[in-house]
Amino acid sequence: MEAAEAAAQVVERQDLMAEEKRMKVLVPMDESDGSFYALKWALDNLFGNYAASEVPPLAAAALAAEENFITLVNVQPLFQPFIYPAGPVVYATPAVIDAVKKGQQQNAANILSRALHMCKQNKLKAETLILEGDAKDKICQAAEELHVDLLVLGSRGLGTIKRALLGSVSNYCAHHATCPVLIVKPPPRSAHD
Repeated sequence: MEAAEAAAQVVERQDLMAEEKRMKVLVPMDESDGSFYALKWALDNLFGNYAASEVPPLAAAALAAEENFITLVNVQPLFQPFIYPAGPVVYATPAVIDAVKKGQQQNAANILSRALHMCKQNKLKAETLILEGDAKDKICQAAEELHVDLLVLGSRGLGTIKRALLGSVSNYCAHHATCPVLIVKPPPRSAHD
């Protein structure tokens, strides 16, 4: 009788552990090393510990493949089809607009392809989104609409002046996202970099 109770407790504990490990994570991706470092950090630290847990290996593999997943999002800026030089307003031709949009789509596809490859190497299910607009707003909006458990952002390590002039996507998201936000700082640079 005690063996049956112990087995039931083990199964119940595994179910609780499995529920705790189910996580939806959103990782915004751009061409920066910081975003790829944040993805690598998330893969290694949030999803890389199944082997060390008490969940049996087959169950862990099934949980990792079916329950946990990362949404990779790339936000492309809106293309303004007009230019304000010193003189009159200049409008871009439809051919130029199409070429820019095609270039943006190709850029987003390249970035997300590289990120998907990293997820595939870690045997983690991933989906991709390409959005258009202001990155800060679109990332927070996506996090809310997708009901993610965690938003993982890379930090570019901008100095105080650049951050003040350019704005910080990670700072904005930390204050405006409706879910917990993890900002992954870049690794320290070595003296020869």
